[in-house]
Amino acid sequence: MDIVQIVVIGIIASLLYVVLKEINPSFAFILILITTILIFLVVMQQIGIIFEMITSLGSKANVDGMYMDTILKIIGISYITEIGANLTRDAGLESVAAKIELAGKIFILVLAVPIIKAVIEAILTFVNSV
Repeated sequence: MDIVQIVVIGIIASLLYVVLKEINPSFAFILILITTILIFLVVMQQIGIIFEMITSLGSKANVDGMYMDTILKIIGISYITEIGANLTRDAGLESVAAKIELAGKIFILVLAVPIIKAVIEAILTFVNSV
């Protein structure tokens, strides 16, 4: 499935949502949820290709596998957080969406701390050797 098909699915779902939200808001939200899952599943194959390329580049550049894994986890958390927050916003729950985004940022920060520590240690080693 290419981008044109995904866009067409999105447009059709949006039009159905506009019609259904007046008749049955719960069903309209379920339609958006199903559409989001469908698009995510279609895109998953492309995401897998991107992850393989990033991992390959990391190994070619002799980057520690832990750092590459952490970067990939951070990317995954950011996408999952965005999808979850947007779905929650679509349901009209802005405050819950904000909490989802906050949780995503905290999880990303927790994963980033070892990398930040390693960078600071490398800088201090470099400065002390000069």
